[in-house]
Amino acid sequence: METLKNKIDFAVVFSVKGANPNGDPLNGNRPRTNYDGFGELSDVCIKRKIRNRLMEMKNDKGEYLYSVFVQSDDNKLDDYPSLRTRAEGELPKDVWKDEKKFREAVCKKWLDIRAFGQVFAYGSEKKGEGVSVGIRGPVSIHSAFSVAPVNSRISSIQITKSVSGEGDGTKKASDTMGMKHRVDHGVYVSYGTINPQLASKTWFKDEDATAVKNALEHLFDNDESSARPAGSMEVVAVIWWQHNSNNGQYSSAVVHRSLSVAPQDGVTDPKKIEDYSIKLKSLSGLEPIIFNPNNVVIERI
Repeated sequence: METLKNKIDFAVVFSVKGANPNGDPLNGNRPRTNYDGFGELSDVCIKRKIRNRLMEMKNDKGEYLYSVFVQSDDNKLDDYPSLRTRAEGELPKDVWKDEKKFREAVCKKWLDIRAFGQVFAYGSEKKGEGVSVGIRGPVSIHSAFSVAPVNSRISSIQITKSVSGEGDGTKKASDTMGMKHRVDHGVYVSYGTINPQLASKTWFKDEDATAVKNALEHLFDNDESSARPAGSMEVVAVIWWQHNSNNGQYSSAVVHRSLSVAPQDGVTDPKKIEDYSIKLKSLSGLEPIIFNPNNVVIERI
C-alpha cells in the first residue's frame, strides 16, 4: 500500500472543568502554565493519550488493530519490562545488524514509531552489535494552550493520606499531607501537521492518518484519574484539513491561523464553552472535515 501522498493539517479544541490536565513536576504538580498565565499541555502528554487510544482500537472480531511501541506501565498489552526488551523480543535478530532493515522493521511493526518517530540507542557488550538509529516521524503536534489565562482559575486543596505502611497492617501509619490542584475552567487548542515527505520514509499510510484522527476525536476516553475525573476533559471539536497535494495548497501557519477561538465579545470571565467564539476562515480549495460531537457553534467566515 502506498504511503500518505497529501499533506494534512489539524486542530483540536477541548475543554477542562475541575481537572489537572497536565501537572508540572517542577512546580508541585500544579497545572502547567506559561509566563503569561495561559494553561499548557505538553506535546508529550498529548502523544501519550493518542498512543493509549490507538492501543484500544479493535476490529469486529475484537482483535487489536495496531501495535504501539511506547506503552505506559499502567496500560501495557505485553509483559516486556522495557523498550529495549520489547524491541529485542519482537524483532528478528537479523535486522539488528542492518540499519535499513531495522528502520523498516520497526516502522512497519509499530504505528506510533511510523507516526511520531523514535530514537533507538542501545549498546552491546560485543563491539559492533549495538544499534543507534534515529527515526523522524511525519506527525508533529504542538503543545496545547488555553484560549484565556487560567492562573486565576487554578484551585488548590490540601489533602491527607493515611495508610498502614508496615507490619501486619494493624498499626496505622502517620497521616501525610499533600496538595491537589485543578483548573476550574479552561478551553485549550492544539495544532498539528502530517508531512508526506517524512511519511514516505516511515511507511506511514492514509489508514494510519485516519487512526490518528480517530484517536484525536476520542482523546480523553478511558483517560480518567483522580486528577482528571470522568467527564472533566472533553473534545469540543477536531478540524481536519486534507490538502490535494504533497506540499499542500497553503502553509501550515496559514491553515492553523484560519481557526480562531476566543471569548465572546463582552465576556470577560468565560466559564462554559458557549462563552467562546469559534470561527473558521474559508480557504479556497481546502474544505476541512469537522468533528463536532456537541454541535457547538462554529462560524464559517
